[in-house]
Amino acid sequence: MALRLSTLFLRTLREDPVDAEVDSHKLLVRAGYIRRAAPGIYSWLPLGLTVLGKVERVVREEMNAIGGQEVHFPALLPREPYEATNRWTEYGENLFRLQDRKGSDYLLAPTHEEMFTLLVKDLYSSYKDLPVTLYQIQTKYRDEARPRAGLLRGREFVMKDSYSFSADDAGLDEAYLAHRGAYQRIFERLGLEMVIVRAQSGAMGGSRSEEFLYATPIGEDTFVRSEGGYAANVEAVTTVAPEPVDASATPAAHVEHTPDSPTIETLVDRSNELHPREEGEWTAADTLKNVLVAVSLPTGERRVVGVGVPGDRAVDLKRLEVSLGVALGAGGEVEVEQAQDSDLRSFPMLVKGYIGPGLSLDAPLLGEDSPTGIPYFVDPRVVEGSAWITGANLRDRHVFDLVMGRDFAADGVVEACEVREGDPAPDGSGPLSTARGIEMGHIFALGRKYAEALGLRVLDANGKLTTVTMGSYGVGVTRALAAVAEANHDEKGLIWPRHLTPADLHVVATGKGPEIMEGAEALVADLEAAGLEVLFDDRPKVSPGVKFGDAELLGVPTVLVVGRGFKDGTVELKDRRSGESREIPLDNAVAEAIAEVRAG
Repeated sequence: MALRLSTLFLRTLREDPVDAEVDSHKLLVRAGYIRRAAPGIYSWLPLGLTVLGKVERVVREEMNAIGGQEVHFPALLPREPYEATNRWTEYGENLFRLQDRKGSDYLLAPTHEEMFTLLVKDLYSSYKDLPVTLYQIQTKYRDEARPRAGLLRGREFVMKDSYSFSADDAGLDEAYLAHRGAYQRIFERLGLEMVIVRAQSGAMGGSRSEEFLYATPIGEDTFVRSEGGYAANVEAVTTVAPEPVDASATPAAHVEHTPDSPTIETLVDRSNELHPREEGEWTAADTLKNVLVAVSLPTGERRVVGVGVPGDRAVDLKRLEVSLGVALGAGGEVEVEQAQDSDLRSFPMLVKGYIGPGLSLDAPLLGEDSPTGIPYFVDPRVVEGSAWITGANLRDRHVFDLVMGRDFAADGVVEACEVREGDPAPDGSGPLSTARGIEMGHIFALGRKYAEALGLRVLDANGKLTTVTMGSYGVGVTRALAAVAEANHDEKGLIWPRHLTPADLHVVATGKGPEIMEGAEALVADLEAAGLEVLFDDRPKVSPGVKFGDAELLGVPTVLVVGRGFKDGTVELKDRRSGESREIPLDNAVAEAIAEVRAG
């Protein structure tokens, strides 16, 4: 049955929604594919569901091709399995938690590692049952603090998540590579060019992970790559640290007067003005900036942490979150922000603008053994023997020639600074360039974290219990649809790829007289009989301009217009992608339409 616009549950909009920031959001709402229900939550309308189903079909076909078997779990899950893996707390505020009428705790699943693990534990007991790969395409829930960009970052979204279960690490490697190949084929079929980058595992855990990024200026993820082939999310880039410095000739540290110099810029100016050196001017790279941040742990605790970084570098809070999550033993993600005055009231000895790692030259200010008790970490560039100008924790005073390892120490090293264009790649493959991208897929070699926590063990070939090793693999299905829309549109509307379009052909009947509508009806019937899916604009009393505007907005790649040429035995065939159109004989319209559709 043709989809008739006269009865289809659809209303197009002429204006962009006020909350829409990116093109996919604007066009999917305007074209009637989705409607906003709440921030980050969308209802799917008939045309949207049709396209979503075609995206899901691509994913299913490629998952089935590597031996995946589809299952389906509930979204509402009990607390206990997530307590066993500690993710009830590790997920922090991103988790939707609720209670039933009896007071029992539940959650809306952000992901399903625990449930897959328990299902395999329930049914399998021998290495002979393995390997197995299970997957589902299901709705997930995450309480995003700032949902944005329509389907690209929402609180409710459809994701394909799959899990491999193997008896040993070799089996995990095989499953990981199989999924990697399947993802490459999925995104190739969707027409999305991917950049595969190294990534951090975060709260998921595991020894290895990679992200599949769609490069676009609207992406929230920053990644880097080198001409030599290195590619990584900025959070996963490791700094190429300088070699340790021989500080034997460095003078003893000394405190100098540096009036009105609470910033790096003013400090450099005062240092060159009042304390010049013979071998050239002081620069920001000679200073050590000590930044105080507030870290919110998954347990709800909030801690103040000090981080020392070269003064010519800015702190990247996302990179710092990943590093501090590990350094503080949080076991997962933490939230980091600049420390506020309220965070620092307990530390009256700190002098804002003049904070340094030394309260005096022989007693650290920051660190576990200091008077403040504030943990203190440094950037990898702050190497043993390096000398710095830094705060003396006295107003209008800074310390010169303060040497790392000789005059101050740190509780550890963290990746804290921004990655710059031109920084060296960690593998020596050349300078890095930066770009933005949307995360479309993520694969993790989980190892045994979840299996150990939930007791998933099987008998090996020697009859001994061994812990199963796992992989976890996700594709954002609704996000993929939005990315396809981002990649396939113009100023007039959407332009769907042929295999994802909601219909093969959009027939527009326009003109006066009943013979045009009757002719269009007969043509639609012939097109359907030939096996084509037809979207038919049969709306009476709607102007040609509105019908043509909607055809451009809705994005079916081939449009057939039954209009003023009908009485002369011709119809117009339009290619939405190229904008080209041509008159064709009515008698040959079905054959021409089929040829156009099959040409791709």
